[in-house]
Amino acid sequence: MVDSGDRAREEFFSEAQEIVEGLGRDLLALDEAVRTNKVDPDVINDVFRAVHTLKGLAGLFGATRMATLSHELEELLDNLRLGRIEISASVLDLLFRSVELYGRILQNEKDGRDAPMPEVDDLLRLLHQDAGPSAAGLPDDNYDLDPGLLSVLTEYEEHRLRTNIASGMTLFRLRVQFHLATIDQALDDLKITAKPYGEIITYLPTGAGADQDSIELDILMASRAPLEELQRALHQAGAAVEEIPRRNNNGHGRVAPPGMPSMSAALRGGVPTGVSRAVDLTGSMAASPPSSARNRKGELSSIRSVAQTVRVDIHKLDRLMNIVGELALVRSALGRLVERLRAAPTERELSLDLHRLQRTFDRHLAAMQAGILEVRMVPLGQVFDKLARVVRQISRDADKLVNLVITGAETEVDKLIVEELSDPLMHMMRNAIDHGIESKSVREAVGKPAVGTIALNAFQKGNHVVIEIEDDGKGIDVDKLLDAALRRGVMTPEDARTTSYREVLNLIFQPGISTKTDVSEISGRGVGMDVVKTNISKLGGVIDVHSEPGIGTKMTVTLPITLAIISALIVRVADRLFAIPLTNVQEAVALDEATVRQIDGREMITLRNSTLQLCYLARLFGLNEEEELSARIAGLLGGARGGSAARAAVSGGRRGEGGRGTLGLQGGNKRKYIVVASVGARRLGLVVSTLIGQQDVVIKALGPSLASVRGFSGATELGDQRIALVIDAPALIEEILHGGGDRQRNDPRSTHG
Repeated sequence: MVDSGDRAREEFFSEAQEIVEGLGRDLLALDEAVRTNKVDPDVINDVFRAVHTLKGLAGLFGATRMATLSHELEELLDNLRLGRIEISASVLDLLFRSVELYGRILQNEKDGRDAPMPEVDDLLRLLHQDAGPSAAGLPDDNYDLDPGLLSVLTEYEEHRLRTNIASGMTLFRLRVQFHLATIDQALDDLKITAKPYGEIITYLPTGAGADQDSIELDILMASRAPLEELQRALHQAGAAVEEIPRRNNNGHGRVAPPGMPSMSAALRGGVPTGVSRAVDLTGSMAASPPSSARNRKGELSSIRSVAQTVRVDIHKLDRLMNIVGELALVRSALGRLVERLRAAPTERELSLDLHRLQRTFDRHLAAMQAGILEVRMVPLGQVFDKLARVVRQISRDADKLVNLVITGAETEVDKLIVEELSDPLMHMMRNAIDHGIESKSVREAVGKPAVGTIALNAFQKGNHVVIEIEDDGKGIDVDKLLDAALRRGVMTPEDARTTSYREVLNLIFQPGISTKTDVSEISGRGVGMDVVKTNISKLGGVIDVHSEPGIGTKMTVTLPITLAIISALIVRVADRLFAIPLTNVQEAVALDEATVRQIDGREMITLRNSTLQLCYLARLFGLNEEEELSARIAGLLGGARGGSAARAAVSGGRRGEGGRGTLGLQGGNKRKYIVVASVGARRLGLVVSTLIGQQDVVIKALGPSLASVRGFSGATELGDQRIALVIDAPALIEEILHGGGDRQRNDPRSTHG
């Protein structure tokens, strides 16, 4: 059983990470608001509350470094809220830097490391330097505001009042009556209705109410809208709206209308004795003790949580998926048992009952599998939000103007895939900014907008998710790329003359290849894109690149939606079983050896008016099909004599002699099949011995000793103690189609174990 302390600590990390991610999104919104000069004070308040919550969590769990950083950030954000310092690019840089360091601090806390973090100390010093002076002065006295009101305003409310008056807003007074049982919801609804027209600064009780269960509030609001427009907009909320009078030139204010006493009347005259409840400036209520059983029931029901979500460790879902895999084996065994009973005439009734039970089991198992997969799915927006922060920082470091356009953030993939995508996508973003997007002066010189654009798009395509990163930069210089490849010895001059344009573009995925002559902090070392390709391949995906000089570059990543459980085509190659994910299977056809032809040393056929390259899996994996044939013939003939006869039959078949050719099992006459595997636009014909059938499988890792074996993404149990290796179709297609095919055919064991 998990210790309660460990469980609480895991909850801390989960909640803190969630808050940090939300903080990053709020900072991006704030950065955009600063650029457009439309800063919403609510966003600053959200950032302040997030940091305040982190500070409390860190203190509770002894994360001292996080608590210290949160305390200093809280001071800075409080100064921002109160207008003591201006929101500038340097202040935003500090806030974005804090989000990055929060992630590192959390990782160190989770790993139990207490190593020094000088970058945190540097940030703390900068935060001290950015402490601003206190704001001075009361709000503009141009309005007839009661001194009693000013005396009870909080510092933040006073700042917002002063800011709104300075920006030329008109002040209005709203008179609203609320029922005490629903005041919180009603007040929130009023705020939502009023927000498009202005800002609610504060609210105070008037001391009046229709009865003991209601309360009347005066609300101070700043708006640019005319009085008539506000009255129409807020009429449905039951608010009476009046413009607050301005002072005359002689300094004396006008008298308020008879029906609208001043907001501080309750403060000067006290609250009438008949009112037993009061509302503070933040809208919270202090209630007298309830006297009835109904009220006590209401108090008890108020402690129920309104949250309808739970946090689940992804490893718990992995265990559930493994159980589903075991149940799938039970389903297969049940199917075999049904087939055996059908063959027995005396057990027909039992066979029918068992078949009905099997179908019900199938439906429930499919529903369970779909439900677990749905729980594992998370939107790509989780990683896209992080990329937006990366783009902002890298573009500033590179002194380039970049606009990031995100679409398809709601597209969902497996949580584990999302986590592993972060680094590859960050590398591609970095390359798009440093290699692709030109400087402002260069862009203007060629007639492009000064601000470069990077489009990040995601969408679902069948059982795959496609992620595109496209920039409108200068494109890839293929001549520089070829020169770099020749200098590195990646290809010979002869190869360079015959290499296609697409193959040249794929050179960017070779280690040590870079088109930049100078090395910067961002890129230029030729390290990154090869790692990107490797990591994408580990996820069962492929990456394609398309570029046009002067137009831009587009990277396309194609990934499976989930790696947890897949539908696979089970095939036999020689005497071994393999599973090919159905997401990569286009079709399966019988192989006619007479149609196979050699083109540039590669075996090809024409299928549906299109050329298809073949890959004989037995040859690639170094399996001996003759041994399999011998074993099968020996099984038919029986005994030791059958074994020698079987070998003679196979040998005779190879020499073209009769032998045991009447069995139809000679190597030359054995029918094979082509499984057309595809990823994106790439296709490869995998030649197999036999097609077994379709089955849902749970992929298990091969373990550390076999982790380096390429061509396989794992293994799966098929039932009856049979194990099948799961073919990594994307990696195999990539390796065979891009130059590795000849070497693998000559020495298959050197690369595939």
